[in-house]
Amino acid sequence: MHIEFLLEEPSAEAALEILLPKLGLTGAHSFSTHTFQGKLDLMQKLPNRLVGYSRWLLDDWRIVVLVDRDREDCKALKNRLERIALEAGLLTRREAGVDGRFHIVNRIAVEELEAWYFGDVDALCKAYSGVPATLGRKKAFRDPDAIGGGTWERLEQVLHKAGHCPAGFPKIEAARSIAAHMEPDRNSSKSFCVFRDAVRQLLGT
Repeated sequence: MHIEFLLEEPSAEAALEILLPKLGLTGAHSFSTHTFQGKLDLMQKLPNRLVGYSRWLLDDWRIVVLVDRDREDCKALKNRLERIALEAGLLTRREAGVDGRFHIVNRIAVEELEAWYFGDVDALCKAYSGVPATLGRKKAFRDPDAIGGGTWERLEQVLHKAGHCPAGFPKIEAARSIAAHMEPDRNSSKSFCVFRDAVRQLLGT
């Protein structure tokens, strides 16, 4: 099994290159990550990219598209992704054929990828000393997918308060540092768990 991951930006790539082997993408399995210049760029280029895949995709290859929800309606965004795939001639997991075969899985990080980091406070604490271990019990952070005010902005505030990143939030560096300590099975972000389970199901684990 080989999986192609289409991602918004380099920080997602940095995190997934560490997280995916933890989900079983090792050994006989392989993956490639492809980044775009943000969500708008990905969504604009996705139709042609998927048409290209549809012309040569191998039987044991799958595609996973991961985008941030941001402030969009989640259902509308998912439907848009599904429609783009189907118009390109690719079966989505939701629209699998009678034999259960599909080519592509669409997943959404709610609201943003940084919510997945808040879903594993232990990893945050190990990556950045001074982040309180009780952070996940505070009302504003109990549900990582419902953190208001922009997830990466809130993470930047947390790190600043702990004495880190005085010159601004280094998204790629933070992605690598936090992902290195993340344990997929303890994450409390629902959108991360949906992504995690989808990858594992693709691998049959």
